[in-house]
Amino acid sequence: MSRAAVPGLPSRYPIGGQLPALYADDDLAQRFTAGLDTVLAPVFATLDNLPSYFDPRVAPADFLAWLASWVGAADDPRWPLAARREAVARAVELHRWRGTRRGLVEGLRLALGVHAEVTGDGGAAWSRTAGADLPPKPSSEPLVRVWPGPGARVDPDRVRAIVRAMCPVHTACRVEVLPGPPTDEGR
Repeated sequence: MSRAAVPGLPSRYPIGGQLPALYADDDLAQRFTAGLDTVLAPVFATLDNLPSYFDPRVAPADFLAWLASWVGAADDPRWPLAARREAVARAVELHRWRGTRRGLVEGLRLALGVHAEVTGDGGAAWSRTAGADLPPKPSSEPLVRVWPGPGARVDPDRVRAIVRAMCPVHTACRVEVLPGPPTDEGR
């Protein structure tokens, strides 16, 4: 990330105009301060616009990756810029839902633009009684069904990688990539 000077960017606070009257007509002083204005104009422009750097919806594209690292958001340069901005803007919300059905469905939609549904619960159980017997084995693994939107394709390896990263550690999820939305008879 680098902020480059914008050619011809004027300074909002020209130094030459702030000099004492003695230097107002001094050609050397005015040229010298004009050179400083050229150097300082991008700094002032950045500081004047600093709040927009921290808003992922309007932050400069090259600043977005750094902003994503601050909030632990997924940032894939292959994604469209709008999807990257949404991932950063919704990072905190998605962290709150991590490991849940809702979090997995939203994460897949955000990362890949796909539709998804999760069935099964992963078999989590607990007991209030110390030393109680272990719960029975879960009836089935959670199933994550994913299907693309109209005219889109889904990379099954990327789906599996995202599911693996977003499912709870103790849960093994099965993944099915469907050509279209599931039907009632396919359940």
